[in-house]
Amino acid sequence: MAVHIRLQRRGTRNRSFFHLVVSDHKSARDGQFIEKLGYYDPNIEPSAIQIDEERTKYWFSKGAQLSQTAKKLVKIKGLTLTREQTTKPSEKKK
Repeated sequence: MAVHIRLQRRGTRNRSFFHLVVSDHKSARDGQFIEKLGYYDPNIEPSAIQIDEERTKYWFSKGAQLSQTAKKLVKIKGLTLTREQTTKPSEKKK
């Protein structure tokens, strides 16, 4: 299953509000999601961005892909995401 970290639109017309969610790439933009990681509110000045750093790093290390907008929000927040190797290199047999 391919997993993406992307925005899910909420709110009313002209008053949009977004949740940062982990979802299957096949699900609809506003459909089912696996986990909610934070939110983005562009309606206030300055824009409110709240991201659960620990869970975002966890999902990214497990192979989740970030959407372009999610990448921008993570960069604004100052998070550095790296893919950690979870498997040990195989030892050579003698």
